[in-house]
Amino acid sequence: MTINKVMVVGGGGQMGNGIGQVAAVAGLDVTLVDISQEDLDRGLRRIDKSLERMVRKGELTDADAKAARERIGTSTDLEATGAETDHAIESIIEDVELKQDVFRRLDAVCRPEVILASNTSQFAISKIASATNRPDRVIGTHWFNPPPVMRLIEIVRGVETSDETLETIQQLAKRFGKETIVCEKDTQGFLTSRLIMILVVEAMRIVEEGVATPEDVNRACQLAFNHAMGPLATADMGGLDTFVKASEAMTHHFGDRFRPTQGLRALVNAGHYGYKTGRGFSEYGEAR
Repeated sequence: MTINKVMVVGGGGQMGNGIGQVAAVAGLDVTLVDISQEDLDRGLRRIDKSLERMVRKGELTDADAKAARERIGTSTDLEATGAETDHAIESIIEDVELKQDVFRRLDAVCRPEVILASNTSQFAISKIASATNRPDRVIGTHWFNPPPVMRLIEIVRGVETSDETLETIQQLAKRFGKETIVCEKDTQGFLTSRLIMILVVEAMRIVEEGVATPEDVNRACQLAFNHAMGPLATADMGGLDTFVKASEAMTHHFGDRFRPTQGLRALVNAGHYGYKTGRGFSEYGEAR
C-alpha cells in the first residue's frame, strides 16, 4: 500500500514529536495526536527548535524546513484522525494496558490495510497486537532518542506479523532516511533495550558504590567505547521515570541483573527524571 499520511499517537511527547518531524521532512503529511492541545503545542515548539538547529547546521535548507513544518498538523481526536490515516505510530508512555487501549481504538477506525506500529522499547508486540483484529498488520518500530538524529529503527515482529507488513515498514524506514535491524523473536526488551539497560544499570551501581562520578562514567563510555553519549546521560534523556518502569519489567522477565537501583528510585521519588525536569544523574538547568 502507498503511505502518504501518518499519524503519531503521543505526538506531544519527547519521542512522538521527533518521529513526526522525521516523517514530515521525508515528505509525508503528519498528524500529531495527543490528549490535550497543550501537549501538542509543546511538541510543536520542540519541532520548531529542532528544525531551526538543522537549518543552522546546514542539514536542511530554510525552504525545506518550512515545507516540512507545513506538513505537520495536530488533533486531539484519535478516531477521526485514524479514519483518514495510511499508517499509525503509537508513541505513548510505557504502559502496556494503555497501549492496548490505543491499538483497540485504532483498529476500530483505521482502514483494514493500515499497519499499526508501536514505538515501545520493551513490550511484546504480540501482546499489543492481541487487542486488535489485525495482528498480522501490527509491528514494533523502536525509535531512538532524539529521532531526527539517531539513524536506527529497530523493527520487531510479533508472532503473527506478516512478511508483507515487515517489508512495507522497512521500505518506509528507508524513506525516513533510517537504517533498520529486525528483532525476529518477540521477547521482552528486544535486542537494543536489553543491551543498553544492562549497561545503564551497571553504570548506576558504579556511581552508587562511589567508584566514579556520573560524568566520568559517561566520559569513559564515550572515549573508551566511542559511544555518542554515556549510559547515564542516555537514561537522563529518555526519562528516569520511564527507565524505572522498563527496568522493573525486565527484572520480572530476566532477573535481578536488570533491577533498578536505590539511587535511581530516590531520584525518581524526588521528581528528578533527567532532561525533562532539569536534573537526573547530572544537572541540566531548565527543564527541557
